Amino acid sequence: MIPPLMQVRSVTKTFGSALSKNQKPAIEDFSMTIEGDPPSITALVGESGSGKTTLARLFLGLIAPTSGEVLYKGKSLQRLSAAERHDFRRDVQIIFQDPFEVYNPYYKVDHLLTIPIDKFHLASSRRERRLIMENVLAAVGLNPGEILGRYPHQLSGGQRQRIAIARVLLIRPRLIIADEPVSMVDASLRSSILANVQQLNREFGISILYITHDLATAFQISENMVVLYRGSVAEAGDVELVVQSPKHPYTQLLIDSIPEPDPARHWGGEPVIAPSFGGIGPGHGCKFADRCPHVMPACRTQPPPFFRTEERRAVTCILYDTAPVIRPEDLDSVFVPRQPAQVG
Repeated sequence: MIPPLMQVRSVTKTFGSALSKNQKPAIEDFSMTIEGDPPSITALVGESGSGKTTLARLFLGLIAPTSGEVLYKGKSLQRLSAAERHDFRRDVQIIFQDPFEVYNPYYKVDHLLTIPIDKFHLASSRRERRLIMENVLAAVGLNPGEILGRYPHQLSGGQRQRIAIARVLLIRPRLIIADEPVSMVDASLRSSILANVQQLNREFGISILYITHDLATAFQISENMVVLYRGSVAEAGDVELVVQSPKHPYTQLLIDSIPEPDPARHWGGEPVIAPSFGGIGPGHGCKFADRCPHVMPACRTQPPPFFRTEERRAVTCILYDTAPVIRPEDLDSVFVPRQPAQVG
């Protein structure tokens, strides 16, 4: 049996001194599997502080979990050989939130593209290298003649982000971690950049883990969604179900906070309760209890399991305690299946 491309198993990541009594896990008992084929787009959503970026860093091997394992092709990232780590670096790539972060302002943008070409021996001559760069820029909707030879500050934010996408496409990874890729570009450019992200998935067979606080864009491009709250999963499953008919009170709050283009609607119909971080520690109850309008005594005694409310949805809320319970490591069973990729 072929192991999954990436697997996170029962991962907890805690920051701070081990002697501190006020430790709060950034991620707690999180499990997720990303298959190499068929390629998928899964959105990881939540407000600031929910643990999204910590998970991205765990997937990339930039930090190690406090407990649990992050596996690449069935092997812990901490135990990869030099050759396996080389393969991992090619298979798993990231698109950053701020496109300017990947550029050295002293180099022309060509430098960003020549590095992966040279590192992974993608061209045997300067002419071939130039042709590869031109082709990949054209694939993401850029005119090579207007891009190559220029410095980062001479380009718009949208152009810089598309070049970052082109750099990833050069390597042809199997998984891309897209960490808020459109949050720092103009609204007018977001749809075109999101189309580029979808293109990576549909035309090139690359799986996408789309990390965002923006449910609207997550709904636009994703098939499945995982909603995080303070390092734990609140709700997960088919993006259509999660967004259009949210079950968890936290997901409902997120959906209600999205402004609608309706002059007759007044904001503030539902009170947004400020988060409270006192009283409930790891393993001692539902983390959302202090903000939840439906809180019950049982919510403060033990964390809720995953209740499978529908075939394609799981919710960690005691309101649905009559539904079947699934294990955290089986969360992927609620995701929408896809057909194997047809990549030319």
